[in-house]
Amino acid sequence: MSESRRALVLHLVGGGEVIRIAVPADAADQLSKDLPTLLLAEVPQTVTAADGTSVVVNFAQVAVALLAPIPALSSVYGNSR
Repeated sequence: MSESRRALVLHLVGGGEVIRIAVPADAADQLSKDLPTLLLAEVPQTVTAADGTSVVVNFAQVAVALLAPIPALSSVYGNSR
C-alpha cells in the first residue's frame, strides 16, 4: 500500500460505521486544510473521490473528520484500485 493513497475518514454524530472515501493524492493536502471550515459548513459539500465520482457530504452530521492512509482490509468509497 502506498502512503500517498489516503481516505477522508468520517465519524458521524450518531455513531455507527466509519465512512471512508478515497481521495486523489493531489487533493488530499488541500482537503486536510479545508476540514475545519467544512465541519462548520451548514450546507452539504461535494468531495471528489479518487475514482472521479462526486460524493456529497453533510458535514453538519460529522463529529470527526480526518485524512488517513487507506487501510488494507476495509471498505472505501471511490477507491480507484
